[in-house]
Amino acid sequence: MNINKKDLHILIVDDEKTAHQLYKLMLKPEGHTLYHAENGKEAVDVFSDNKNIDLILMDIKMPIMDGYKAAREIRKISREVVIVAQTAYSLAADRAKAREAGCNAHLAKPVDRLDLLETIAKLCG
Repeated sequence: MNINKKDLHILIVDDEKTAHQLYKLMLKPEGHTLYHAENGKEAVDVFSDNKNIDLILMDIKMPIMDGYKAAREIRKISREVVIVAQTAYSLAADRAKAREAGCNAHLAKPVDRLDLLETIAKLCG
C-alpha cells in the first residue's frame, strides 16, 4: 500500500549495510526510487548530483562526516528537501541537536516500518 501521493526519491544514508537493506525492504514496495550513501560526505555528493531527491534518511553516527554536519551542508544546497535523522540516540537533547542541524524529524533506531511510513506520509504526503 503506497501511503504517499507521489513516488518519492529517497536517499538512505547509513554506513551499516544491513540498515540499508532493511530500509530497501521497507521502502521499495512503496514504489519509491532509492539512493544510497555510506557516510555524510557521500550523502552531500549524491544529493548535489541528484537534486530531485525528496527525502533523506540520515544516520547520525558515521565515519568521514557525521549526519549533523552532512545535514548542515545539505541545507546550504536546499532548504526544501526533507531530512529525517535516524539514530540510536533518542534523548531530547539528541532530537534538538538534529533539528538544529536542519533535520525535519527524528526516528529512533531500530526504525519501525509503520513509524517510518507514517513519518514519510506526514512530511512528504
